[in-house]
Amino acid sequence: MIDKTIKYLGYFTAVVLAVLVLLVVYDATARYIFSTGSVALQELEWHLFDIVILFAIAYTLREGAHVRVDIFYASFSQKTKLLINTISSIFFILPFSLLIIYIGIDFVLMSFTQNEASSNPGGLEYRFLVKSLMPLAFVFLLLQALRDAKDEYIKWRSE
Repeated sequence: MIDKTIKYLGYFTAVVLAVLVLLVVYDATARYIFSTGSVALQELEWHLFDIVILFAIAYTLREGAHVRVDIFYASFSQKTKLLINTISSIFFILPFSLLIIYIGIDFVLMSFTQNEASSNPGGLEYRFLVKSLMPLAFVFLLLQALRDAKDEYIKWRSE
């Protein structure tokens, strides 16, 4: 179930990215050709960018496209790679994700309590909605890291 959820989250992120590109093209065209613009549209661009970055984290881990020191990693045996992936999931990704979730919940609650909105005239309201994506994205990352750690440990034990 985690695998399908993260896969569809990646598809959703791709759609949001396409919408973001169209919005930026529209905004740039409106600003530079027609000398008009919208603060709300510019803020929406940032919010869509937040969605892309935050939700792509777990999908990137799922696809094995995350950043690592490939100079060393490429020369390791398969068993060593599995061990490194398991250890990095357990000792780096999981604690970091738990910390971001823990801090992020208070961050979102404070924003919700204050009914935080843009300080710009014509800006977007309900900023807590986009802020709530931060802990949610790290829940997805946590679940993906747990799944990967389990799968890679099983593969490591069988080799």
